[in-house]
Amino acid sequence: MAEAIPDIVTYLRSLDAVHDRCNQVFALAEVGQVDHWTFHQDKVADVVDYCVTLITRDYGDLSKVPPTSRRTHFEPPTKAQDARMGRIPALLLLCPKDPIAKTLTLIDLYVVSVLLDAGAGPDWVYTEVGPDGRETWKGGRSEGLAVASYQMFTAGVFSSNNANKLQVDAKALKGLRVETLAKHLQVSDSNPMAGLEGRCELLIKLGSALGDRPDICPSGRPGEIINYLEGRLPSADTLPLSLLWSTLFELLLPIWPSRTTLPDHPSFPLGDVWPCPSLERSLTGDRTTGDNLVAFHKLTQWLCYSLVEVIESEGGWKVDRGRGQTALPEYRNGGLLVDLGALTIKPETLPPDAYPRGRDQPPLLAPSHPAIVEWRALTIGVLNHCHPLICEKLGTQLSLAQVIEAATWKGGREIAKTKRQGGGPPIDIISDGTVF
Repeated sequence: MAEAIPDIVTYLRSLDAVHDRCNQVFALAEVGQVDHWTFHQDKVADVVDYCVTLITRDYGDLSKVPPTSRRTHFEPPTKAQDARMGRIPALLLLCPKDPIAKTLTLIDLYVVSVLLDAGAGPDWVYTEVGPDGRETWKGGRSEGLAVASYQMFTAGVFSSNNANKLQVDAKALKGLRVETLAKHLQVSDSNPMAGLEGRCELLIKLGSALGDRPDICPSGRPGEIINYLEGRLPSADTLPLSLLWSTLFELLLPIWPSRTTLPDHPSFPLGDVWPCPSLERSLTGDRTTGDNLVAFHKLTQWLCYSLVEVIESEGGWKVDRGRGQTALPEYRNGGLLVDLGALTIKPETLPPDAYPRGRDQPPLLAPSHPAIVEWRALTIGVLNHCHPLICEKLGTQLSLAQVIEAATWKGGREIAKTKRQGGGPPIDIISDGTVF
């Protein structure tokens, strides 16, 4: 009989843990008790003003602001500003008309696309060409990875069924090779991508995870999670976010590197969870196992945001968000806060090897470094703090997902272009293709 999952493990894998632990680190920053960062409350107004300016610049009708999801990345502007149909609408025309079938197909695409969407580095670019061989779009980073993954999906790279290229299945994923991925992502010595091997390993592990859970995905397709959930809805057409989260986490946990475990429970990997020394030092009274750990679950959150969008827009269900998700703890949201001065790093706390390119360049750190753990936690904490202030200034209530999409993620990218050649982040992270 399988060992029961300890309560502390269940907690650290939850969205509640992300909220709670990041808020704890933010509370420490408010009183100057984190090791590597200074939080400047007087700069919060600048963040709010910057975000409001972006939102009002791009959306005359605030009711049209979309939530953050992978869908928006599939539709970057084409090189020729023509009236051709967008990628996702074109794909949906090829799907069965049944809403659940459409949702299943898009979930297949979104899962592989999100798992490919860790930082590609500043030098990689993807060039899309049309049937006539002409370039239709060119770009890098998240949009480049989205367009590339779309083209791979429609070409049947992730399907083992020649009769249905428009699917992702366990057999095809387990047979994926780095060389195949590199070819379709156009990776070369002159067009390098950070973390390519890590991405490929992640997709191969996804194939194994899907094959191991026929109770959730009988045919080995990730989109079959929608059928699994359909039979477990507590009320008609209303999906609790907590049910989607726990099902995703249960299905995907085997694919993540086993970074952190608890001494008392070493057989239970926690996912995107990291120790935070400044949090540990702040603890008083009786200690409990894992109370020094901060949870993020960034890629699972990114996937969850994306699947919520497609479940509502195509499946026609309502999602009961409960406490909801957090801001995504990654370098665009976090970079915005640094570039606007709300967070400043303490360079004297970093080791000399954090500056391999010189002190005039951004430091380079591993995801496990306490400065990165604090930065990610503070990204969530500060944006939680800013969200209601942004809505108050706009005079309307936007969800956090809408603010991320219309302001913080986009703003992080835009301000980076004005601050650094190539538009890279203010802190560089050594990417393995599975965190950022």
